[in-house]
Amino acid sequence: MATIAEHGLDGLTMAGLGREVGMSSGHLLYYFRTKDELLLRTLEWSEGRLGAERRALLSRPAGARERLDAYVDLYVPDGHRDPHWTLWLEVWNRSQNADEDARARQAAIEGAWHRDLVALLAEGISRGEFRAVDPDRYAARLRALLDGFSVHVAVGIPGTGRPQVLAHVAEFIADSLIP
Repeated sequence: MATIAEHGLDGLTMAGLGREVGMSSGHLLYYFRTKDELLLRTLEWSEGRLGAERRALLSRPAGARERLDAYVDLYVPDGHRDPHWTLWLEVWNRSQNADEDARARQAAIEGAWHRDLVALLAEGISRGEFRAVDPDRYAARLRALLDGFSVHVAVGIPGTGRPQVLAHVAEFIADSLIP
């Protein structure tokens, strides 16, 4: 993941990656077939770790707003060239030419984030912590907002650092979701 984040997929050769991880390029190609498969499997691995962290924070005994803030905090990149977000940017860049299997795998990752957010919103609505909104529609909009801001953070657009993004998102949530 760190090597992909540092060099980007186009700047990465299987031979160079093999040297960094102590394997031959032949072994890498045996296990991954292509650089695109290597990228997607690396993203799946990273998302597996992040998914476990997300599930743990969402199952904490806290109010829905506090857990929503934790979800947002986990979602937004740490900063410019965040390794996890660099993987996403590489995957999205290659999605136009991806086969159906790769698209389905990417959709499964995205779907997990969406389902967890929808469940959290529905819980908050049922407890009166959030306004009565359609949880699925609100989750789609909030994730689009998070994706847009997160891309800005990950690529280092001036004025859109993590603190500014978290403040914008907190304001949006307060204005649109809190009774």
